[in-house]
Amino acid sequence: MVYLVVRMKGTVNVPRWANLTLESLHLNKKFRATIIPENEQTLGMLRKIKELVSWTSVDDAFIKEFIEKKGRVTASRLITTTTLDAGEQLDNNRNSENNELNNADINQVVSTLSQNQTYLSKISGIKPWFALNPPKGGFKKKSKRSYSQNGILGDNKELISLVKRMM
Repeated sequence: MVYLVVRMKGTVNVPRWANLTLESLHLNKKFRATIIPENEQTLGMLRKIKELVSWTSVDDAFIKEFIEKKGRVTASRLITTTTLDAGEQLDNNRNSENNELNNADINQVVSTLSQNQTYLSKISGIKPWFALNPPKGGFKKKSKRSYSQNGILGDNKELISLVKRMM
């Protein structure tokens, strides 16, 4: 299993230590999402910044749908089944060393991520973040409180339905 992490707060008045953690997770802007392995180190990072992000465990089917809809080859080009190969060829022309998944399709990327074999930032041809929109219909719960206090921040069990409205 892996965690889906979404940054819910903006960039103003964020402490330096929290900014460093967010940058290491590739969550530089509001409503950016990433997929990270589920282990003790990443859980510690998430608990450290629980007032700024929301996270949940996701399965293979959601990861595949998420990468197909919101994955990017470059900052302006979305992934399709044809552009994934073209993006990897473009990336291979620039830097041919340390590419684990040179000719991988989306199913191989999903299986590699879900088995905690690698990080999203180590896969060539895919950006390590996903840009989301604000949720259609707005937030149904408070956006400044944790999930245990009837909000959306922290370990959120309903994050998948919220992210589907953000795609």
